[in-house]
Amino acid sequence: MSVALASSTPTVMRQEPLRVMVVDDSVVIRGMISRWIESEPDMVVSASLRTGLEAVNQIERINPDVAVLDIEMPELDGISALPRLLAKKRDLIVIMASTLTRRNAEISFKALSLGAADYIPKPESTRELGAAEIFHHDLIQKIRSLGAKACRAAPSPASAPPAPSILADRLREAALKPAPVVPAAPSARRAFSLQMPRALLIGSSTGGPQALMTLVTDLGPVIDRYPVLITQHMPPTFTTILAEHLARSSRKPAHEAVDGEPVKAGRIYLAPGGRHMRVVRHGVDVAIALDDGPPVNFCKPAVDPLFISAVEVWQSGTMAVILTGMGSDGMRGGKDVVAAGGSVIAQDEATSVVWGMPGAAANAGICAAVLPLNQIAPKLVRLFAGDRS
Repeated sequence: MSVALASSTPTVMRQEPLRVMVVDDSVVIRGMISRWIESEPDMVVSASLRTGLEAVNQIERINPDVAVLDIEMPELDGISALPRLLAKKRDLIVIMASTLTRRNAEISFKALSLGAADYIPKPESTRELGAAEIFHHDLIQKIRSLGAKACRAAPSPASAPPAPSILADRLREAALKPAPVVPAAPSARRAFSLQMPRALLIGSSTGGPQALMTLVTDLGPVIDRYPVLITQHMPPTFTTILAEHLARSSRKPAHEAVDGEPVKAGRIYLAPGGRHMRVVRHGVDVAIALDDGPPVNFCKPAVDPLFISAVEVWQSGTMAVILTGMGSDGMRGGKDVVAAGGSVIAQDEATSVVWGMPGAAANAGICAAVLPLNQIAPKLVRLFAGDRS
C-alpha cells in the first residue's frame, strides 16, 4: 500500500479530536497503532479491543468516529463484525486491516461492498522498519482524510439529521449517487483536445476500487476499440483480485500488466502492486514497461509515471481520468497530458471518497471536465466516438 499525503485534502476545523477504535487480536499491533494515533494532535484512541465481539458489544458506549478493524480475530472476525458495527452506528468509518494474502484481499473487497470505507494491508512483520513506516503513514492519512470526509458530511448541530441514513451511507453511496455538475469559473476548464483519443489512462487511490468497477461497467464501446490502462494505489495480491473484479464488471479482458506485453485495443491493463506501469513505443507497436524503481509521490505503483509515458507514445491522443484518492498523484502527469494537447477529466468532490487527487488536478486548472462518477463513462463514450464538446 502506498503512503499518500493528504496535502490537497481540504482541512476541516474540528474542536474535538477524531475518536479512533482499534480492534486487533495482536497486542503488539494494537499497541503500535494506538501509539501512532495518540501521537497525532487531531486524533485519540477511544478504545483498544481484542475481538470483533468486544467492539460490537461496546460500540455504543465507546462511540468512535473511525474504527481500524482487523480481519482475522477470535470469537468474531472483522468481516462478521462489520455489518453489526454499522447497524449499531451507521456513521462509523471503518478501515479494514489485513495481511497480504489472497484470502484477506478477497475479504477486504467484500468488506468494501458491505460498507467499509477503505482497507489497509498490515506489514508481515513489524520488525521490517520500511514496511512499518509505510503502514504508519498510510494508516494515519486514511484515518485523517476519511474522518474529515465524515465531518464535512455531518449535519450542523442546529439542523435536523438527514433520514434515514447519514455519514457512512454517504461514503458508501458516493460513487453511485447522482450529483449536479456545478459550473466553475471559465478559467478552471480547458477545451477538450481536437484530436481523437487513442488510449484511455485512469488513476485512482482511496475509494478507487468501487469507483473503477462502476466506471468500467459502462465503458464497453471505448474498451472494444481502444486500450485502457489503470493505475490504482494498491499492493500486490490486491491488484490481482481487482483485475478479476474489473473483468467481471466490464465483461472485457482485464489483467495485471506484464512487462513487455503489447498494448492492444479491447483490453484493460492494471498496474501490478509494487511496480510502476509505463508504456513505450517499439516501432509501430506499443508495449508495457514495468518499473521497480522508488516510489513516486510516495506511491508504488504511481499514476504520474503512466500519464507521463503515455504522452510520449500517444501525444495529443492521450485521454486521462483522475478518480477519487488521497494526495496529488496524477496532477503532474496530467499537466504533461494537457501540455501535449491531450485531455484530463477529474471526478467531482461530491462523489469522491477523498477529493485529493482529482481535487489537485481540478485546482491546477488542467481539467476539461470535473464530473460526478456516473457521468464520466457516458462522457468518455461520446468523446471516443468523435464528440469534441
